[in-house]
Amino acid sequence: METKRTNRNLLVKGIQNLGICLVLMFTGPTILYLAFSNQDKPTYILVLIIAILLCLGAIFFLFRGIYVIMQSLFND
Repeated sequence: METKRTNRNLLVKGIQNLGICLVLMFTGPTILYLAFSNQDKPTYILVLIIAILLCLGAIFFLFRGIYVIMQSLFND
């Protein structure tokens, strides 16, 4: 009888994805706040687009990290 083991390589990749998510979770809203507080500047739209992309990246890396960790725990 074989015992199932955690795939450590996938687990490390999942934790790395969650680390990237953590960084983006702080930088995205901070830049979004800066964009909304400087609406009269000419670079407002560019900074707003970058902030929204960072927030969407945080959501993406969160789900991807959880998915990869689940794969490392439950798949062969």
